[in-house]
Amino acid sequence: MKFLATAAVALGLTATTAFAGSIQRANDPSQILYERGKNYLQFSVTYADANISGTSTALPPPIAFPAGLPSGDIAENFLSYSVGLKVELNEKLTFAVVGNNPVGADISYPIQPYPFAGSTAEVSSTALTGYLKYQISDRFSVYGGLRATSLEGNVNLVPVLGPPFAYTLSVSPDIGFGYVLGAAFEIPEILMKFALTYESRTEHDFTDNTGAPFTVEIPQAVTLHARSAVSEKMLVFGSIRWQEWSEFQVAPPDFLANPLNTAQLPIAFGNGDYTTYEVGVARRLTEKFSIIGTFTYEPENDRPVGNLEGRDGFLAYGLAGRYSTPTYDITAGVRYIDLGPTNTTTINSQFAGNDAWALGLQLGYRF
Repeated sequence: MKFLATAAVALGLTATTAFAGSIQRANDPSQILYERGKNYLQFSVTYADANISGTSTALPPPIAFPAGLPSGDIAENFLSYSVGLKVELNEKLTFAVVGNNPVGADISYPIQPYPFAGSTAEVSSTALTGYLKYQISDRFSVYGGLRATSLEGNVNLVPVLGPPFAYTLSVSPDIGFGYVLGAAFEIPEILMKFALTYESRTEHDFTDNTGAPFTVEIPQAVTLHARSAVSEKMLVFGSIRWQEWSEFQVAPPDFLANPLNTAQLPIAFGNGDYTTYEVGVARRLTEKFSIIGTFTYEPENDRPVGNLEGRDGFLAYGLAGRYSTPTYDITAGVRYIDLGPTNTTTINSQFAGNDAWALGLQLGYRF
């Protein structure tokens, strides 16, 4: 029955959070510390394909565009990766290191009758986190670690009025540092575990085209993981993740001073904090094969969002299969995401009726 414990989180590691709060693309990866086996190597990749489109609202002079102009599909397909290694140093201490892409955005407005047709924006990140877990007893453990995150991005706004209203900015990678703290309670006999993880914020310092400084914050987060066996062949699991996206904004001083930006809005910002809920069931069909089903819900904040998103909240339905042996695991999953409607600000539009698909593959090896 033990392999069900890792099957439960497999889908979450492959295709769960590709469209979670604001520009989040990865969940808390700390639970690799609890993978079975003395030493464990893991690799996962997620491919996401979204359809995010809207229509313009009426824009006053100097743009003076009518309402109802279609934006076209603004979301670029993307891949995100994760690689992790867990090593049991002794009976009490376990070390792990995980590299992943915690946040990201790929937006491109197609060339068609639309106020900002041809505009693009991209945010990319890479994080490396080292963990150390101390097993206090067979039921209690604590863990913590340090994280280094590299963040970079570029934006190219091409309003129909052209210069001096156009705006372009590209920032080189900046590394910010943070930390992780967590604790877990387990009842091994029934595969029950509750784990609570806190991830600190990371701050990234950039300069605009004039050399003026500005800071972008990847906000703090808290995640509660839970699981328990309900029979020898079935396990239920879930998680609740809160992240303080209200602290996120991209606000270069020269963009705030752009004559087009009369309201002095940031390029992008979080429209509030997000809490994401997930429940799932893992069912063993044979000694080596199990299936996993999940349901994920993120409530809408019902406030306008920045232009790296075009969505607010979601419902997601996932299905995965996992083949497991004492040495290796292979998990493949698919998730359908019903994206919530919203309005955007800098490029004023209404978005509704959008959705996405995410495919995930995870490989695990024990040695």
